[in-house]
Amino acid sequence: MSEQKAIEGAIEGVIEGVIEEPGTEGVTEGVSEEREQVGGVVAGREQVAGAAGEREQADGVVAEREPVGGAAVGVGQEPVPPASRATRASRPLRGALRWAAALAVFAVFGASTAYGVTRLERTDVPGLGTASDGRWDYPELVRPPLPEGRPAPFASSNKATAHYADLRELVLPAPRGATADKTLAVGHGWVKTGTFLDEYPLKDDRELLGGVFRDRGLRHIAARGWTTPDGTRTRIYLLQFGTGLVAGEVQQGEFAGYDHAPRTLRGAPSTELDGRFPDTWQLPNVTHYAYDEPRPYGAEQVRQAYLLAGDVIGLVVQSRKGDARAVPFQQTVALQEELLG
Repeated sequence: MSEQKAIEGAIEGVIEGVIEEPGTEGVTEGVSEEREQVGGVVAGREQVAGAAGEREQADGVVAEREPVGGAAVGVGQEPVPPASRATRASRPLRGALRWAAALAVFAVFGASTAYGVTRLERTDVPGLGTASDGRWDYPELVRPPLPEGRPAPFASSNKATAHYADLRELVLPAPRGATADKTLAVGHGWVKTGTFLDEYPLKDDRELLGGVFRDRGLRHIAARGWTTPDGTRTRIYLLQFGTGLVAGEVQQGEFAGYDHAPRTLRGAPSTELDGRFPDTWQLPNVTHYAYDEPRPYGAEQVRQAYLLAGDVIGLVVQSRKGDARAVPFQQTVALQEELLG
C-alpha cells in the first residue's frame, strides 16, 4: 500500500507539473524583460540612426548595418543575442519531456498494479472469488511402499498384474471433516466377505456372488467408510484375487453392465449408466463402470462404480438423503483409481 501511495503521489506531481508547467513564470518574466530590452535597443537604434544619418550627410559616408538575429544593430552597439527565440524553442522540448515523464510514471504504476493482481490468490481479489464446486478436501495421496524385490502392479515384469503393496493402504482415506463408518472401521482394516455381500439386498445375488468368490479364490477384502457433514455416506471395498486375469473374468461376469448395474445394491432398485462421468479421468491401467439411480429416488439416491485394476476389483458407493451429488462421487472414484493405477 505504501508503494501504491508513493506512485500515486508521483503521478499527481507530474500531472500538476504538466498542467501548471512550474518554472514558466520565470521564463515568461525573462521573455518580457528581453522584449523590453529589445524595445529599448530599437528605440536606441532609432536615436543612433538619426545621429548617424546627420553624420552620413555631413561626411557623405553611408554606414552599413548588419542584421543580427533578424534585427538591425546600430553603429558602435553590441549585438543582442536572440535569447527570446532560444527560450521559445526550448519550451516545447520541456513540455515533451514532461509528458514523457508522465507516461513513464503511468507505465510503472500500471505494471506494478498488474503484478500485484497476478500475485494475489483468486479468492483474494474482490469479485473474483471462486465458489466451491463441491469437491471434498482429501489428504495428500501416498502409495504404500512395495516389498523389497516386488514389482509395481503394471510393470512389464509383473505378469500377474498383482498388487504386492498392502491392500489396506490402497483404500482411499476419508476426507477432512468426515466421520468414520463404525461398521467398516475395524482395527486391522479387513472385512469379512459377508460384510461386502450385505450391500446386496437380494438373497440370490448374495448366494451367487458368495459361490463365485469361493470358486475364483478371493483372497481378502479391504474396506473403509465415512459420512461427511452434508450427510453423504461413502463405502469403498477392494477385493483382491490371485491374478489380474481372474479378477478381470469376475468383473466381466458379475459386475459389468453396459446400460445398468447387473447387481442391485441396497437403496437402488434401478440403475442406469452414468453418462456424465468424465472419460478423461480414465487411467490407462484402470477401468470403471459408473452407475446412477434415476428419478424418482427412494429415501436416498445411490451412486456406484465398479473398478478393475490388475488383480483388484473395487466398489465405490455413495448415498445421500434426497440426492447424492455427482462431483464428490466422481472425485472419490478418480482418486481411488489413482491409488490402484
